[in-house]
Amino acid sequence: MRLVASPIFLWVAYNRPWIPEGAYSMNADDRLVYGSYGTDFLTNLANGRYLSELATGGEQLFTDGEVSHMVDVKFVVLWAMLIGVVLLVITLILALLLRAWRPGGMARGLFAGAWVTLGIIIAVAVLAIIDWQLFFAEFHRIFFADGSWTFPADSTLIQLYPEQFWIDAGVAVVALAVLFAVILLIATWPTRRRRARRAARLAEVHERRKVKLVEELNKGNAEYSEAPAHTPARGRKRDRNLDRERDQTTAVG
Repeated sequence: MRLVASPIFLWVAYNRPWIPEGAYSMNADDRLVYGSYGTDFLTNLANGRYLSELATGGEQLFTDGEVSHMVDVKFVVLWAMLIGVVLLVITLILALLLRAWRPGGMARGLFAGAWVTLGIIIAVAVLAIIDWQLFFAEFHRIFFADGSWTFPADSTLIQLYPEQFWIDAGVAVVALAVLFAVILLIATWPTRRRRARRAARLAEVHERRKVKLVEELNKGNAEYSEAPAHTPARGRKRDRNLDRERDQTTAVG
């Protein structure tokens, strides 16, 4: 998402060769300038004034409704990026634990995760291809209130980010996700050499654990054998009671 919400993607999307003539009221230079404000707003820390105070020809560039929608989009994007960072930190911690306790576990997890990612991408892509309009509408209904994300064709948001822009953005996100998944598959594919190396590392870890366990058992046995013999307090009290009873019996006899 961060790579797509960038000036480079914006330039590519605005300069794609199959945009029909007269499709937009803005010229290419204006769209690139004002479109950059929109993509920058999604990842900076500014509030809605960043867009609401933009003006061209003395008129407000974005309407209040458009600014409100962009604020909602920014909220979703920042939360998605934050969740991504948290998941990345958790993944790194678990990867380090797996590397120490289960050699090969991290590679197997990444390998399985790459296949799951590809499966999800294929399923989502099929839904989008079958009915893009329905997919686009349902996607927006998940994150935005009804009526807050629809605008007339001549509005600034539609001129800057038309339907084709979002199709291109979706294709870019899918392409990047597929690329990363394929790289993970290649890097973690369980070849014979990798399986042998993982088995050797696992055997080494098991041997270290075995040696450590034996050392701990020997240490415990040594401490037990060196401990001074003593009678527990409850046992001493019982012995005194027995001696007292025996003395009383002797006296009676």
